[in-house]
Amino acid sequence: MKQTTINAIRILAADAIQKANSGHPGLPLGAAPIGYTLFQDFLKFNGKDPHWEDRDRFVLSAGHGSMLYYALLHLYGFGLGMDEIENFRQIGSKAPGHPEYGHTAGVETTTGPLGQGIANAVGMALAEANLAARFNRPGFPVVDHYTYCLCGDGCLEEGISYEACSFAGNNALGKLILLYDDNDITIEGNTDIAFKENVAARFEAQNWQVIKVDLVKNPDNVLMISNAIRRAQREKNKPSVIIFRTHIGYGSPLEGTSKCHGAPLGTANLEETRAKLGWTYPPFEIPAEVYRHTAKAGRRGARLEREWKTMFEEYEKRYPELAATYRTMMSGELPADLDRGLFEFSKPMATRQTSAQILNTLAAKLPSLIGGSADLAPSNLSDMKNTDSLVYGDFTAENHAGRNLHFGIREHAMAAISNGIQLHGGMRAYCATFFVFSDYCKHAMRLSALMNIPVIYILTHDSIGVGEDGPTHEPVEQLIGLRSIPNMKVFRPADGKETACAWLSALRGSAPTALVLSRQTLPQYDGSGEGALKGGYVLSDCEGTPDVLLIASGSEVEPCMKAQGILADEGIHARVVSMPCIELFEQQSESYRDSVIPPAVKARVCVEAGSSYSWYRYAGDKGETVCMDTFGASAPASVLFRLYGFTPENIAEKAKRSMAK
Repeated sequence: MKQTTINAIRILAADAIQKANSGHPGLPLGAAPIGYTLFQDFLKFNGKDPHWEDRDRFVLSAGHGSMLYYALLHLYGFGLGMDEIENFRQIGSKAPGHPEYGHTAGVETTTGPLGQGIANAVGMALAEANLAARFNRPGFPVVDHYTYCLCGDGCLEEGISYEACSFAGNNALGKLILLYDDNDITIEGNTDIAFKENVAARFEAQNWQVIKVDLVKNPDNVLMISNAIRRAQREKNKPSVIIFRTHIGYGSPLEGTSKCHGAPLGTANLEETRAKLGWTYPPFEIPAEVYRHTAKAGRRGARLEREWKTMFEEYEKRYPELAATYRTMMSGELPADLDRGLFEFSKPMATRQTSAQILNTLAAKLPSLIGGSADLAPSNLSDMKNTDSLVYGDFTAENHAGRNLHFGIREHAMAAISNGIQLHGGMRAYCATFFVFSDYCKHAMRLSALMNIPVIYILTHDSIGVGEDGPTHEPVEQLIGLRSIPNMKVFRPADGKETACAWLSALRGSAPTALVLSRQTLPQYDGSGEGALKGGYVLSDCEGTPDVLLIASGSEVEPCMKAQGILADEGIHARVVSMPCIELFEQQSESYRDSVIPPAVKARVCVEAGSSYSWYRYAGDKGETVCMDTFGASAPASVLFRLYGFTPENIAEKAKRSMAK
């Protein structure tokens, strides 16, 4: 029955791809024995309860091979019906072109952009290790599961995989097992044209256990696959990579060529594949004995879940406080007093400093909070400080209980690892770097938004305020770049209370949030505060109907406040609108938005030390902008702000110019 089930996976995948006239049959045909062995004999899961906390995690990093995943989910009881498989890659199907988190039961993360899944898996393994170190007690392995990730040659060519695997080896994530489908083929042909490195040596150098399995002569040798996985499970101090030598497109006339990588086999080739594999059933028909065989794995998983729940009941009696904390963390529940102590600011501070103060206040209330920086914590002020090293200390190979992560100079992997931590459950993940380096994080940030997971991105040194480091480190176009991502909240607060609102919004929401914070000191405003939770509000008003609106975010609110005084001396009534989060402002009712930015007031000045593209919707046809549409320069910040026109005097002149139109 093993062979029949493996071939069922192969043919089901090929049939769905053929019907859709779109897809990637090569990986499912070649890697079916690996997927089968993992799900049938090793993976701890319950398809009827796919969110069981102590399940093993499986990530298909090579997301283009999605039909392998869907075939497995169908056969192993995750509720993915044959009608969905037959509708592969069609609108509304639970079997989309690449696996999508939150869309298909059993899919742990959205994959397809190569290498991202590996980094996500590293994050999941990190979360497991951290929770296990904090909650497990002798005889009570409350957190005890593996993270498996199936990748291909393309995943390992992407730089993010090197970053993430280096991090995993350095931190001894021993329950991470990478299954490498090494078939030597990518879209353009044999990998030798671009990828000749010694992958085994690379992983050994990164402190991984390396296991090699040659399936070329005996592609369906389940015993060899099983022995390799068992060996990987026994190694507790290193992550393991199992290098499976396979044939892409096994069983088809296109076997071993790039022609079966990313296109259907074709009717004639599919029939030949059926014949070679001895498959006599019509398309989308699976014999009943296959379902009976795969159901054994589901029953095993259900039994393991029942045993886990029984064990946890005893754990609650023995360790009630630990159990209560664990349940709270896994539920994502926030304390009722979350905002207490967050708004206490008196002296001028950079918003990176106010964020640090808020972060450490929150850390004491949220045991789930975990994160770190890409080697910039002293500048980002993104570490949690406490004398208890097991709670706020560094996460290291020796201390998996620590909550401060040191990602190293690996921004791309940092963001994707944070996605994995968040996806695992029980953790609230944040990560930090300079704002200009958010470009390195961009694709992982996009996936945060696509998956609708609330990863928090602390992005400091937000403008030409960086100063002497010059244009390489001064972000200009990054704000518009992040604001263009659907479902991403971008906060650029003007003071401490707005920063507190940004943190609260990030923690209470379900979407990712970017906290864009200043290096330079900013004042604290009497009128700021909870209005920031609406994205934009009137910070300082005038008597009667305003003659002009001054609209700004972050550090540019300060010159607008001063420009308001200059205009008042000339008898001009100006309203200052602080706009820390455009996305939230746009979600407010039309009546509220009109109360803040009255449509009848056409004279406006929009001020931000970033690209002007975000602001034309608010400037309107008579408004002016004071923005950055060039790169910056190397000089003290105060010199640069004057040079590029971010002065009260220039803003006041722009206001009068707008009024004159």
